[in-house]
Amino acid sequence: MSPQARRKVWSAVLIVGFFVLWEALCWLFNVSDIIVPKPSQIIVTLVQRGPALWPHTLQTLYTTLVGFGFGIFIGIALGVLIGSSRLAYDVAYPLLVGFASIPKVAVVPIFVLWFGSGTVPAVLTAMIMCIFPIVVNVATGLATTEPELEDVMRALRATKLDILWNVGLPRTMPFFFASLKVAVTLAFVGTVISETVASNRGIGNVMMIASSNFDVPLVFAGLIILAFLGVALYAIFSLIESKITGWAHRKDEFAMG
Repeated sequence: MSPQARRKVWSAVLIVGFFVLWEALCWLFNVSDIIVPKPSQIIVTLVQRGPALWPHTLQTLYTTLVGFGFGIFIGIALGVLIGSSRLAYDVAYPLLVGFASIPKVAVVPIFVLWFGSGTVPAVLTAMIMCIFPIVVNVATGLATTEPELEDVMRALRATKLDILWNVGLPRTMPFFFASLKVAVTLAFVGTVISETVASNRGIGNVMMIASSNFDVPLVFAGLIILAFLGVALYAIFSLIESKITGWAHRKDEFAMG
């Protein structure tokens, strides 16, 4: 068995073992469903209420992807600007850090005042949640580009745009994809925050209503759906990363040596 296949097997064993242990502890200590439902009960809830949960799942996924897309576009633009210019770094970076430090749940009511309740506040919240890690990683990738590579390009009479396109951005790709895998999980957090405050659709809204009705299995079912969506998108970006930036990662035979 290859090292990669062995890692996948151990990962599956760990996940299954976690849920088996969870189920066993609930039975052993007779834990009430109002406190922590059993995994088997969560599965039953997912199956029974799947048709009703499906539209909310699609709404949350759509909102997250739209906000994530806008976040990628703005994050790359700001990251390139900050990473390429010392003046932009000194001026914009403190402002960006200050904005990222603001709790996003406090921003949602402002979006509601501006755009009303619904999808738009959720999209904007998801967007602002994922901008900061993208900006930081893209700027770091550009700022840490080896000066020797830039000197070679200048010797070949390359313009600043040529250096950015042929050296800076490729050098930034590992940092960029690392930020995407973090940002996509934050985008889900932003979407759910907004859905619990200013929406009548989405998994966040379902979880809020379920918690007010003490329907804890439905709350955990929503958490499982969000976890599954997050893992699926994380895996997609990891696959794309391996295809584009495989040159930046150590091979198993060298890593094991």
